[in-house]
Amino acid sequence: MEPRTYTTRRIGIVDALAKALKKINGTGHYATNLYNNVSPRLLFWDEVKDFPAVHLNPGQERREYQGGGYKDRFLSVMVRCYVEEEDAATALAYLLEDVETVLEENSKLKYYDRTGQEQFTHQISVISIDTDEGVLEPLGVAEIQIEVRY
Repeated sequence: MEPRTYTTRRIGIVDALAKALKKINGTGHYATNLYNNVSPRLLFWDEVKDFPAVHLNPGQERREYQGGGYKDRFLSVMVRCYVEEEDAATALAYLLEDVETVLEENSKLKYYDRTGQEQFTHQISVISIDTDEGVLEPLGVAEIQIEVRY
């Protein structure tokens, strides 16, 4: 099958993000151990059984048309982080730092399109970070809105 140049690659990108986030294992410069508890799809509160957890939810995708037929593609992804700790606000802060570290270290993220061709993102940008500010303790939830340019 001939690969199409300008199609969505959201599945490959989200899967690669999930794989990268599984590096958060409590060793080295990571404060949190996710125990590979990362899902490339959104799970709701009643589905979250193990903490800490990170779930990804791809959202809106847009195009910017450049000269010569070139298109920049931008994919919004919500990274939802869950913790359950006595001091949930602090645990959530550490997890957010770890997630942001992974995103920064993998801004040029390798992923595979649906034909198995190796591709790379151009940039991953954090757009916003929002938390429950401790009101749900011992549970804690945060959302990191990112934009992936590819």
